[in-house]
Amino acid sequence: MAWLSLFRPGDWLLLLTGGALVGATVPLFWQGGFADRAIIRKDGEVFAQVDLRARHNLSVPGPLGTTLISVEPGRARVVSDPGLRQYCVRQGWLSRPGEIAICAPNRVSLQIAGRTKAYDSLSY
Repeated sequence: MAWLSLFRPGDWLLLLTGGALVGATVPLFWQGGFADRAIIRKDGEVFAQVDLRARHNLSVPGPLGTTLISVEPGRARVVSDPGLRQYCVRQGWLSRPGEIAICAPNRVSLQIAGRTKAYDSLSY
């Protein structure tokens, strides 16, 4: 720990500024940008595209019943679904580009999208 005594106040300031800069740019460069819209699909086709800057509540009809989707500024989620296991409801709030909640039995999905495409290891 003797090396800590070599740091001067300017060194600590530079270290903190660099850390803050890295933390601020991670959403831009690593996560595919900021989320700006929610894409709701029904039977694999786009049912609606909703802007994530305003509040919306949507009812999406499916073969089992109606799926309710709630959109708030910066995030969206499936509130209720007639499926048995409720996996898409358990996903909770989606806020990053590329996140998706799939209600397979009712053939409805909710995806968060940004200006750029988000890629994962399967895309390579």
